[in-house]
Amino acid sequence: MPELPEVEVTRLGLAPHVEGFVVTDLVLRREGLRWPFPSQLKDKIVGQRLQKTGRRGKYLLLHFASGTVLIHLGMSGNLRVMPKGTPAQKHDHVDIVFGKQLIRLTDPRRFGAVLWHDAADGAIDEHLLLRNLGAEPLQDGFDAQLLFKKTRQRTAAIKQVLLAGDIVVGVGNIYASESLFQAGINPKTAAYRISLKRYQALALAIRQILAAAIVQGGSTLKDFVGADGKTGYFQQNYFVYDRAGEPCRVCQGIIRHIKQGQRSSFYCVNCQK
Repeated sequence: MPELPEVEVTRLGLAPHVEGFVVTDLVLRREGLRWPFPSQLKDKIVGQRLQKTGRRGKYLLLHFASGTVLIHLGMSGNLRVMPKGTPAQKHDHVDIVFGKQLIRLTDPRRFGAVLWHDAADGAIDEHLLLRNLGAEPLQDGFDAQLLFKKTRQRTAAIKQVLLAGDIVVGVGNIYASESLFQAGINPKTAAYRISLKRYQALALAIRQILAAAIVQGGSTLKDFVGADGKTGYFQQNYFVYDRAGEPCRVCQGIIRHIKQGQRSSFYCVNCQK
């Protein structure tokens, strides 16, 4: 599933091609994906200038004066820039056309979403899907103090707390595993048992790993490509994720694999306490 770095890589790739440009057409090739497409979406955005792109967690945001389009890439989706008139393939569901070029949403599993938030309904952060999201890990407001304070009553394992998204948003499965390794924290440790000092290491690790993943184009496991059609390569630098049975790159111990909340976790029993 595309996580925060993949969505940010997509946003960065799209921005030069769409920010400041007018939408000239909208093509919807089905009635919806995970949810139905908004009624009258074409009337809302065609003829409107895209003011800027944004991101909240794993949601890509296209801001217009009249409102915001929210796009989620689901399990296997991607958004790419291509010339207008490029023939659509089986899983190409949405085209937003900007003159001679377009951005195309491809989603084989159809778990993605294209939604609309009208400016008359208030700030975009008040949208039902965004209002309860936690802090953005790469922005001011996310630090060790926040993690420490918000986890004093959390008995769940720290890995599951990170994935929940209500304290910090966008730290998905891959990057949670890698961040916990860098911070030396076992993913099974109860969140309330972690000290402020250890949360300082974890907050720093989260920031560093997400930033590095964005620079390296995200991770490409199966379906993800960026807006330019290129794959990411951060997966070449994994220390623990998807390396079960392989030697730890730090201590040479064996990387272990467990299930937490039906999600795979990978860790080094020697390096992570």
